[in-house]
Amino acid sequence: MSTVGVTTWWLEQRSPADLVPAHIPDTLSAIRIIRAEVPSPEFSRFLYTAVGGDVTWTDRLGWDHARWRAFLERPGVETWVAYDRGTPAGFIELDGSGDGADGNGDGDAGAGAVDGAVEISYFGLLPAFRGRRVGAHLLSYGTARAWDLATRWDGRTATGRVWVHTCSKDGPHALANYRRRGFRLHATTTAEEPSTAPPGPWPGAY
Repeated sequence: MSTVGVTTWWLEQRSPADLVPAHIPDTLSAIRIIRAEVPSPEFSRFLYTAVGGDVTWTDRLGWDHARWRAFLERPGVETWVAYDRGTPAGFIELDGSGDGADGNGDGDAGAGAVDGAVEISYFGLLPAFRGRRVGAHLLSYGTARAWDLATRWDGRTATGRVWVHTCSKDGPHALANYRRRGFRLHATTTAEEPSTAPPGPWPGAY
C-alpha cells in the first residue's frame, strides 16, 4: 500500500484576548450560526461527510449510530452550524468534555495540562460555501463559544485554553485561517499515512 507524508500542526489560544475576531456579516448577509442542541447522529454525520468528503476526513466513517450518539451526548460537546438562507453551509464542533482527547481518541501533541481545555475537534464548510468569508466568521464565532462554553454547562470549569489541530490533508487555507484568528502554533508532527482517495459524501463523489 502506498503512503503519503502528513504534517500536523497543533495550535492554541490561552486567553479570550488571543481571539482576533473576523468581520461579522451584517443582518443582510443571511448568514446565521445556530447551535444544534439536540444530539443527532444523522445530522452530525451528514455535516462530517459533506464538509470532509473532499479533504479526506475518514476517522469517523466507521462510527456506528451508537458511537455517534455517545460522543454527541457527552457534557461539553457542542455543534454550531452556519446557515445561508436556511441551508447548512458549515459547522464547528467543540469538545469540552474534559477527557483530554477528541472524538477520535487523538490527544494534543506537546501540550501541558490546562484546566478547562476545549478542543475545536472539527471545523469546515461545504465546498459550495468556501471562499465567501463564511469560514472566518464561523471560526471566530465558534472560538468565542469555546471560551464561554462553561456558561452553558453547570459545574464545568471555566475555559482556560482552546486548541485545535489541522494537517496537510485539510484545505490549503486551514492553517492560515486559524493563525489569522489568533491561534499560535505550539507543535508540529509528521507521519506516514496510507494514501487514500477523498471519500466524498457518497461513493464516487470525487
